[in-house]
Amino acid sequence: MSPAPHHHARLRRGPVDGVHAEELHSGRSFGRHWHDGYGFGVMEAGGHRSASGRGTVEALPGHIVTSNPGEVHDGHPLQRLPRRWRMVHVSAAAMARLVDGEAREFTRPAFDDPRIRTAMASLFARWDEADGEGTATTASACEEALTQVCGLLAVHHSNRRVEMPAPAALDRVCDSLLDQRDAPPNLDQLARLACLSRFQLVRQFARWKGLPPFAWLQQQRLREARRLIATGSPLAEAAVACGFADQSHLHRQFVRHFGFTPGQWRRTMAGALQ
Repeated sequence: MSPAPHHHARLRRGPVDGVHAEELHSGRSFGRHWHDGYGFGVMEAGGHRSASGRGTVEALPGHIVTSNPGEVHDGHPLQRLPRRWRMVHVSAAAMARLVDGEAREFTRPAFDDPRIRTAMASLFARWDEADGEGTATTASACEEALTQVCGLLAVHHSNRRVEMPAPAALDRVCDSLLDQRDAPPNLDQLARLACLSRFQLVRQFARWKGLPPFAWLQQQRLREARRLIATGSPLAEAAVACGFADQSHLHRQFVRHFGFTPGQWRRTMAGALQ
């Protein structure tokens, strides 16, 4: 049996609500998933291939990588070698407060921009200072550096976000899955609800949401689990409340999709800037 790929993940809570950082050094692949907010960061070593809503991308050392709210993506190491990257995740509400209040969408999933790379280096340097000193001044400097990065990305690498209305039939399918999350309808029942064949339902739902219906539902369960854990729910209770078999099942799904454990998420969200 081949050894498990190298993997190390560190989470850090940000200087304002709705912001955290993920620092990963990993040879693992990650399944298709999404984040509620914006993601941006720097590939520091190795290479990474990802299929996103904006096409397949390869990120190499020095590249800036981005993801938009709700954008389904995965991640695989190039040449099966570990890669190292640092990402900042900013909720849509926090991004609006930091920049100009408009809903935006990053235009490219990976690109080279020395201005952003320099601003990101400054942000993480200020973050390190805030971790070490823990004063109001260093926290403010970190928030200022974060605002600078978000502003540069907004001005040079984003467009206004246009929300597409949900197809009525598929909207009903989403409502049905969420209303019956613990015992969801089967594919045949969902297809009848949408007045589509099963194949049409899977294809059209995946085109709209980026995932087929039950994979989308699993992501909704993970999203709710993250919310519950962040607000202090015990891990076992969050697992059961979100339809996972047990805490171990929730643990495996977190690691597979996000690269960190529910316990790491709980500790990060419970702390101050760290």
